[in-house]
Amino acid sequence: MAATRLEQPHHHQQHIVVMRHGDRLDNVDRSWPATAPKRWDPPLAEVGRDRARETAKQLPYQLGFPIHRIVVSPFRRCIDTALGLIAGLSAPGEDPNAVTSDNGIDSSKVKVSIEYGLSEMFNDVAIKYPPTNPVDHADWKFNNPEIEALIPIDTLDRTVKSVFNELPHWGESEPKARDRYLHTIHSLADRYPSENLLLITHGEAVKVTVSTHLEDGASFKIRMDYCGYAQLTRQVIQNGDELDASGFELLGNYGQTGIHCLPRMPN
Repeated sequence: MAATRLEQPHHHQQHIVVMRHGDRLDNVDRSWPATAPKRWDPPLAEVGRDRARETAKQLPYQLGFPIHRIVVSPFRRCIDTALGLIAGLSAPGEDPNAVTSDNGIDSSKVKVSIEYGLSEMFNDVAIKYPPTNPVDHADWKFNNPEIEALIPIDTLDRTVKSVFNELPHWGESEPKARDRYLHTIHSLADRYPSENLLLITHGEAVKVTVSTHLEDGASFKIRMDYCGYAQLTRQVIQNGDELDASGFELLGNYGQTGIHCLPRMPN
Protein backbone atom coordinates (compact mmCIF):
# COMPACT_ATOMS: atom_id res chain seq x y z
CA MET A 1 0.00 0.00 0.00
CA ALA A 2 1.37 3.41 -0.93
CA ALA A 3 2.16 5.72 1.96
CA THR A 4 -0.16 8.71 2.45
CA ARG A 5 1.57 11.96 1.60
CA LEU A 6 1.20 14.45 4.43
CA GLU A 7 0.53 18.07 3.52
CA GLN A 8 3.37 20.31 4.60
CA PRO A 9 2.60 23.45 6.63
CA HIS A 10 2.80 26.68 4.62
CA HIS A 11 4.80 29.51 6.21
CA HIS A 12 4.51 33.09 4.98
CA GLN A 13 4.46 36.73 6.08
CA GLN A 14 1.10 38.50 6.04
CA HIS A 15 1.04 42.28 5.68
CA ILE A 16 -1.75 44.65 6.74
CA VAL A 17 -1.60 48.31 5.66
CA VAL A 18 -3.92 50.68 7.57
CA MET A 19 -4.30 53.96 5.66
CA ARG A 20 -5.99 57.27 6.42
CA HIS A 21 -8.22 58.76 3.70
CA GLY A 22 -7.18 61.77 1.59
CA ASP A 23 -8.01 65.47 2.04
CA ARG A 24 -11.72 65.94 2.80
CA LEU A 25 -13.71 68.60 0.96
CA ASP A 26 -15.03 70.46 4.01
CA ASN A 27 -11.47 71.21 5.13
CA VAL A 28 -10.75 72.83 1.75
CA ASP A 29 -14.10 74.46 0.92
CA ARG A 30 -15.50 75.89 4.13
CA SER A 31 -18.78 76.81 2.41
CA TRP A 32 -19.56 73.21 1.37
CA PRO A 33 -21.36 72.11 4.59
CA ALA A 34 -23.91 74.94 4.28
CA THR A 35 -25.61 73.32 1.29
CA ALA A 36 -24.56 69.67 1.56
CA PRO A 37 -27.36 67.11 2.11
CA LYS A 38 -25.06 64.96 4.28
CA ARG A 39 -22.66 67.39 5.96
CA TRP A 40 -21.30 64.58 8.14
CA ASP A 41 -20.08 62.60 5.11
CA PRO A 42 -17.86 64.86 2.97
CA PRO A 43 -16.22 63.51 -0.18
CA LEU A 44 -12.60 64.13 -1.07
CA ALA A 45 -11.47 67.50 -2.33
CA GLU A 46 -9.73 67.44 -5.69
CA VAL A 47 -6.39 67.74 -3.89
CA GLY A 48 -7.37 64.61 -1.96
CA ARG A 49 -8.08 62.71 -5.16
CA ASP A 50 -4.73 63.82 -6.54
CA ARG A 51 -3.01 62.73 -3.33
CA ALA A 52 -4.64 59.29 -3.52
CA ARG A 53 -3.51 58.83 -7.12
CA GLU A 54 0.04 59.93 -6.31
CA THR A 55 0.11 57.66 -3.26
CA ALA A 56 -0.88 54.75 -5.48
CA LYS A 57 2.06 55.41 -7.78
CA GLN A 58 4.49 55.35 -4.83
CA LEU A 59 3.11 52.28 -3.05
CA PRO A 60 4.78 49.65 -5.26
CA TYR A 61 8.18 51.12 -4.41
CA GLN A 62 7.42 51.66 -0.72
CA LEU A 63 5.74 48.36 0.15
CA GLY A 64 7.71 45.76 -1.77
CA PHE A 65 4.94 43.18 -1.42
CA PRO A 66 1.61 42.65 -3.23
CA ILE A 67 -1.76 43.87 -1.96
CA HIS A 68 -4.54 41.40 -2.69
CA ARG A 69 -7.55 43.07 -1.12
CA ILE A 70 -8.71 46.60 -0.26
CA VAL A 71 -11.27 46.97 2.54
CA VAL A 72 -12.91 50.39 2.94
CA SER A 73 -14.90 52.36 5.49
CA PRO A 74 -18.33 53.28 4.03
CA PHE A 75 -17.71 57.02 4.50
CA ARG A 76 -17.45 58.78 1.15
CA ARG A 77 -13.96 60.19 1.71
CA CYS A 78 -12.66 56.64 2.17
CA ILE A 79 -14.51 55.32 -0.88
CA ASP A 80 -13.10 58.21 -2.93
CA THR A 81 -9.60 57.42 -1.63
CA ALA A 82 -9.96 53.80 -2.76
CA LEU A 83 -11.14 54.95 -6.19
CA GLY A 84 -8.21 57.37 -6.43
CA LEU A 85 -5.78 54.61 -5.55
CA ILE A 86 -7.27 52.31 -8.16
CA ALA A 87 -7.16 55.10 -10.75
CA GLY A 88 -3.52 55.82 -9.91
CA LEU A 89 -2.63 52.17 -10.21
CA SER A 90 -4.42 51.86 -13.53
CA ALA A 91 -2.77 54.94 -15.03
CA PRO A 92 0.34 54.37 -17.14
CA GLY A 93 3.50 55.23 -15.20
CA GLU A 94 7.13 55.79 -15.97
CA ASP A 95 7.99 52.23 -14.99
CA PRO A 96 5.62 49.69 -16.61
CA ASN A 97 6.93 46.98 -14.30
CA ALA A 98 6.23 48.93 -11.10
CA VAL A 99 2.76 47.48 -10.55
CA THR A 100 2.91 43.71 -10.76
CA SER A 101 1.60 40.78 -8.80
CA ASP A 102 4.95 40.61 -7.01
CA ASN A 103 5.30 44.24 -6.03
CA GLY A 104 2.68 46.70 -4.82
CA ILE A 105 -0.90 46.39 -6.07
CA ASP A 106 -2.07 44.74 -9.27
CA SER A 107 -5.18 46.80 -10.06
CA SER A 108 -6.46 44.10 -12.41
CA LYS A 109 -6.64 41.52 -9.62
CA VAL A 110 -7.21 43.38 -6.34
CA LYS A 111 -10.67 43.05 -4.74
CA VAL A 112 -12.53 45.82 -2.89
CA SER A 113 -15.19 45.47 -0.18
CA ILE A 114 -16.89 47.75 2.37
CA GLU A 115 -16.52 47.31 6.14
CA TYR A 116 -18.53 49.22 8.75
CA GLY A 117 -15.99 48.30 11.43
CA LEU A 118 -13.54 50.72 9.79
CA SER A 119 -15.98 53.67 10.15
CA GLU A 120 -15.14 57.00 11.75
CA MET A 121 -15.16 57.17 15.54
CA PHE A 122 -18.83 57.80 16.19
CA ASN A 123 -19.05 60.88 18.40
CA ASP A 124 -19.14 64.67 18.15
CA VAL A 125 -15.38 64.90 18.58
CA ALA A 126 -14.67 63.05 15.33
CA ILE A 127 -17.77 64.00 13.32
CA LYS A 128 -18.05 67.77 12.86
CA TYR A 129 -21.60 68.01 11.58
CA PRO A 130 -23.83 65.27 13.04
CA PRO A 131 -27.50 65.07 12.02
CA THR A 132 -30.11 66.94 14.06
CA ASN A 133 -30.93 63.77 15.99
CA PRO A 134 -27.73 61.69 15.89
CA VAL A 135 -29.05 59.10 18.38
CA ASP A 136 -31.64 58.02 15.80
CA HIS A 137 -29.94 55.59 13.40
CA ALA A 138 -32.41 56.62 10.70
CA ASP A 139 -30.46 59.89 10.44
CA TRP A 140 -27.33 58.01 9.36
CA LYS A 141 -27.96 56.68 5.88
CA PHE A 142 -25.46 54.99 3.61
CA ASN A 143 -26.85 53.82 0.29
CA ASN A 144 -24.83 50.65 -0.18
CA PRO A 145 -25.95 49.99 -3.80
CA GLU A 146 -25.06 53.61 -4.64
CA ILE A 147 -21.64 53.24 -2.99
CA GLU A 148 -20.99 49.90 -4.69
CA ALA A 149 -21.93 51.43 -8.06
CA LEU A 150 -18.90 53.72 -7.74
CA ILE A 151 -16.51 50.77 -7.55
CA PRO A 152 -15.46 49.05 -10.80
CA ILE A 153 -17.65 45.97 -11.21
CA ASP A 154 -14.73 43.61 -11.80
CA THR A 155 -13.08 44.92 -8.60
CA LEU A 156 -16.04 44.92 -6.20
CA ASP A 157 -16.36 41.79 -4.05
CA ARG A 158 -20.01 41.37 -2.99
CA THR A 159 -19.40 37.96 -1.40
CA VAL A 160 -17.67 39.42 1.67
CA LYS A 161 -19.50 39.24 5.00
CA SER A 162 -18.71 42.31 7.10
CA VAL A 163 -17.18 42.06 10.57
CA PHE A 164 -19.65 44.80 11.62
CA ASN A 165 -22.93 45.11 9.71
CA GLU A 166 -23.91 48.56 10.99
CA LEU A 167 -22.51 51.78 12.39
CA PRO A 168 -21.71 52.05 16.11
CA HIS A 169 -24.16 53.76 18.44
CA TRP A 170 -23.75 57.52 18.70
CA GLY A 171 -21.53 58.69 21.55
CA GLU A 172 -18.89 56.00 21.05
CA SER A 173 -15.97 56.49 23.45
CA GLU A 174 -12.32 56.36 22.42
CA PRO A 175 -11.74 53.02 24.23
CA LYS A 176 -14.77 51.47 22.48
CA ALA A 177 -13.61 52.79 19.12
CA ARG A 178 -10.14 51.43 19.81
CA ASP A 179 -11.56 47.97 20.56
CA ARG A 180 -13.71 48.11 17.42
CA TYR A 181 -10.79 49.03 15.18
CA LEU A 182 -8.49 46.37 16.60
CA HIS A 183 -11.20 43.69 16.45
CA THR A 184 -11.92 44.60 12.82
CA ILE A 185 -8.25 44.60 11.77
CA HIS A 186 -7.50 41.27 13.45
CA SER A 187 -10.73 39.67 12.21
CA LEU A 188 -10.03 40.68 8.61
CA ALA A 189 -6.46 39.41 8.87
CA ASP A 190 -7.65 36.04 10.20
CA ARG A 191 -10.37 35.83 7.55
CA TYR A 192 -7.83 36.25 4.74
CA PRO A 193 -4.61 34.79 6.18
CA SER A 194 -3.05 34.15 2.77
CA GLU A 195 -3.69 37.73 1.55
CA ASN A 196 -2.09 41.11 2.20
CA LEU A 197 -4.72 43.75 2.99
CA LEU A 198 -4.99 47.51 2.51
CA LEU A 199 -7.54 48.98 4.92
CA ILE A 200 -8.70 52.52 4.06
CA THR A 201 -10.14 54.16 7.15
CA HIS A 202 -9.89 57.25 9.38
CA GLY A 203 -7.15 58.94 11.37
CA GLU A 204 -8.22 57.45 14.71
CA ALA A 205 -7.90 53.90 13.36
CA VAL A 206 -4.37 54.58 12.10
CA LYS A 207 -3.45 56.14 15.45
CA VAL A 208 -4.80 53.11 17.30
CA THR A 209 -2.86 50.78 15.01
CA VAL A 210 0.41 52.59 15.69
CA SER A 211 -0.01 53.24 19.41
CA THR A 212 -1.10 49.65 20.11
CA HIS A 213 1.81 48.02 18.32
CA LEU A 214 4.51 50.61 18.99
CA GLU A 215 6.81 49.84 21.92
CA ASP A 216 5.91 52.23 24.76
CA GLY A 217 3.25 53.70 22.48
CA ALA A 218 1.63 55.66 25.32
CA SER A 219 4.75 57.86 25.47
CA PHE A 220 4.13 59.21 21.98
CA LYS A 221 1.60 61.51 20.36
CA ILE A 222 0.66 59.98 17.03
CA ARG A 223 -0.12 62.20 14.06
CA MET A 224 -0.57 61.22 10.45
CA ASP A 225 -0.80 62.96 7.09
CA TYR A 226 -3.68 62.42 4.72
CA CYS A 227 -3.09 59.04 3.04
CA GLY A 228 -0.53 58.27 5.75
CA TYR A 229 -0.39 54.60 6.63
CA ALA A 230 0.83 52.11 9.20
CA GLN A 231 2.16 48.71 8.19
CA LEU A 232 1.69 45.56 10.28
CA THR A 233 3.25 42.19 9.56
CA ARG A 234 3.06 38.74 11.13
CA GLN A 235 4.23 35.20 10.52
CA VAL A 236 1.43 32.85 9.45
CA ILE A 237 1.57 29.06 9.40
CA GLN A 238 -1.26 27.30 7.59
CA ASN A 239 -1.63 23.53 7.86
CA GLY A 240 -4.81 22.54 6.06
CA ASP A 241 -7.66 24.25 7.91
CA GLU A 242 -5.44 25.01 10.91
CA LEU A 243 -4.07 28.54 11.30
CA ASP A 244 -1.26 29.56 13.60
CA ALA A 245 -0.21 33.22 13.50
CA SER A 246 2.24 35.25 15.54
CA GLY A 247 1.42 38.68 16.95
CA PHE A 248 1.62 41.68 14.68
CA GLU A 249 4.80 43.71 14.40
CA LEU A 250 4.75 47.37 13.37
CA LEU A 251 7.01 48.17 10.44
CA GLY A 252 7.66 51.12 8.15
CA ASN A 253 9.73 54.22 7.61
CA TYR A 254 7.53 56.82 9.29
CA GLY A 255 8.92 59.72 7.29
CA GLN A 256 8.04 57.83 4.14
CA THR A 257 4.59 56.65 5.20
CA GLY A 258 3.27 59.90 6.64
CA ILE A 259 3.17 58.79 10.29
CA HIS A 260 4.67 61.08 12.93
CA CYS A 261 5.44 59.75 16.43
CA LEU A 262 6.17 62.73 18.67
CA PRO A 263 7.37 62.23 22.26
CA ARG A 264 4.81 63.50 24.75
CA MET A 265 6.02 66.38 26.90
CA PRO A 266 6.05 65.70 30.64
CA ASN A 267 3.31 67.46 32.61
